[in-house]
Amino acid sequence: MTQHETNSPSSTSHHAAFARVGRSSYPGIVVLFTAVLMISNICATKGIAFFSDTDVSLGPLQILPIITDGGFFLFPLAYILGDVLSEVYGFAATRRAVFYGFGAVALSALAFWVAQSLPAAEFYPNQESFEAVLGVVPRMLLAGLAGYLVGQLLNSYVLVRIKERTQEKHLWARLIGSTVVGEFADTLVFCSIAAGAIGISTWDDFANFVVVGFLWKTLLEVVLLPVTYRVIAYVKKREPTYAPVSAAA
Repeated sequence: MTQHETNSPSSTSHHAAFARVGRSSYPGIVVLFTAVLMISNICATKGIAFFSDTDVSLGPLQILPIITDGGFFLFPLAYILGDVLSEVYGFAATRRAVFYGFGAVALSALAFWVAQSLPAAEFYPNQESFEAVLGVVPRMLLAGLAGYLVGQLLNSYVLVRIKERTQEKHLWARLIGSTVVGEFADTLVFCSIAAGAIGISTWDDFANFVVVGFLWKTLLEVVLLPVTYRVIAYVKKREPTYAPVSAAA
């Protein structure tokens, strides 16, 4: 594995500190990262609406329905894990993890399609339910994979580029900055493709879908910054190949 591969995509990557891949932390984070992606993509096939059946108001303010998908509570964790990978291991290692996740989702979709297509046994009464929940919806699959690729790669790239300028300082700036860019791109791409598949048919509902998704994911990551800080510190401390530039100089 080359020095260029383990660090960021630019020729100035040697100015920022990254650990070499090969320790136990990296495979474990990648496995969790991939699992979160797969589970949240399955959950996202369900459209969710809060306050749609009730008339809720706060004085003169009327609360509009909040429209999202069933993966809203889990998917932000994928970006937190992506931040950990980018901060500790660099862009190339994170890109590899993103491709692993892409392959896992594609493989799961293929497996669901094969299982759905196989003839159901006479004693199995749940074929329609199986198809409804796990049946491959090409549009949803495309939405999830496209949003994931664009968002995660941008998230990692922005974080690494900021780190090359700030070194070990201002971790909050690169975590928030990369999240805003990555989550916005992911949400916009995903919602643009998936909206029709989950029943969204008006521009108002689409705007609601995009704004709610983006704000929720971004705010959740901001709220969880202390946790992300601790996880990053924990991984850095236990990676013997991770040496900040100031310490190595």
